[in-house]
Amino acid sequence: MNIQDKINLIMEVGEEVLTEEELRTLFETKKHPIAYDGFEPSGTNVHIAQGLLRAININKMTKARVKFTMLAADWHGWANNKLGGDLEKINVVGDYLIEVWKACDMDLDNVKFMRSTDLINNGTYWKTVMRVARSNTVKRITRCSQIMGRTEKDTLQASQILYPCMQCADIFEIGADITQLGMDQRKVNVLAREVGPKLGYYKPVVVSHHMLQGLLQPPGKEASPEERMLAMKMSKSKPDSAIFMNDTTEDITRKIKKAYCPEKIVQENPIMEYCKYIIFQKFDSLVIERPEKWGGNLEFISYEELEKAFIKGELHPADLKQAVADYLDKLLSPVRKKLEKSKKAIKLFEQIQEFKLPK
Repeated sequence: MNIQDKINLIMEVGEEVLTEEELRTLFETKKHPIAYDGFEPSGTNVHIAQGLLRAININKMTKARVKFTMLAADWHGWANNKLGGDLEKINVVGDYLIEVWKACDMDLDNVKFMRSTDLINNGTYWKTVMRVARSNTVKRITRCSQIMGRTEKDTLQASQILYPCMQCADIFEIGADITQLGMDQRKVNVLAREVGPKLGYYKPVVVSHHMLQGLLQPPGKEASPEERMLAMKMSKSKPDSAIFMNDTTEDITRKIKKAYCPEKIVQENPIMEYCKYIIFQKFDSLVIERPEKWGGNLEFISYEELEKAFIKGELHPADLKQAVADYLDKLLSPVRKKLEKSKKAIKLFEQIQEFKLPK
C-alpha cells in the first residue's frame, strides 16, 4: 500500500482532516503512526457509535498501517461527574467498555486498550496537565466544554475545567500522532495543535469522524449549531435515541420502527445515516424485501443509489426501516454472542446492572 492509498483510507474516516498535507508528511516519516480515540465510561450500555462505528473506523486506520490506542477515560468521567462521581463504578463501566470493543470485530493485533488510570500512574501525566493549563486562559478552556456534552453557557465544576487540559495531556502522554475522535471533540484537538509546539510537543493530525445521529427527531433550526450537535447525539439517558451493542432483536426492531425517518428527505435522517456509515461499510449491498404488490424486492449496491431512490419516493420509510433493523441485527448478533460467552464481560455487566445510577 503506497502513501496515497493510506491517505485515501484515512480521508474516508475523517469528515474533516487537519491537515491532509501533515498527514502525508507523517506517513513519509513514520512507518506506523499512532492514533487514539477515547470515551468516558458512563451509563450501563454501549451504543452502536461507540462500538460498531468505532470498529469500522479503526479497521480502516490499521489497514493504513496505523497503530491504534483505545482509551477508556475513567478519570475524565469522574471529572465530568458521570455515574454520580463514583470513580469505582466508572472504572467498572470502563472495563466493560473495553470488553465490548474487543467483541466488535476490531483489528485487535493493532489495537491497544487503556484506561486513564494507566496514564495517570506513569508519573509524568499531571505535570503535562499543568503545563497545558498554564499555557491557556479559563476562557480558552471553557470554549472546549462541548467535548464533555456541555455548552459554554453551563455552570462548570472546577473539575470540569481540568477536563480539556487532561484530554490534551492524553494525546501527548500516549504519544498519539493522530487524534481520531468525533467532530464533537474537534475543539480540544485544535487546542492540542495550538499548545503542543509551544510546550515542546508535536502538532497532532486531527481526523474528526462524522457524529452518527441519534434516532429521535432533531431540534428546530432556532437552536445554535453547538446545541444542535449535542441534541442530535445518541444519548444513554434517552434509550430510544440509540441502538446499544447488547440490544435484542426485539429492541432493535422497536427502536428503528419508531425512529425519525421523513419520507423523501435524507438530510438529518438517522436511518439514512445508519445505511451510509454502518450498513454499506459492512455489506456489499442492501436488499429491501417487499411483497410483489408493493413492487417486490429492491437491491442497492451503494449508498448513493439508495439515496436517489429514497428522494424520488421509490422506497417507503417503513420498508427501509425493516431492512435496516434486519441488517443491524445481523451485525450485532455475533457481538452479543461473544459477550454472552465471556465470563469477564458477564461479571462486569452484572455489576453495572446493580449500580443505583443517578437520574
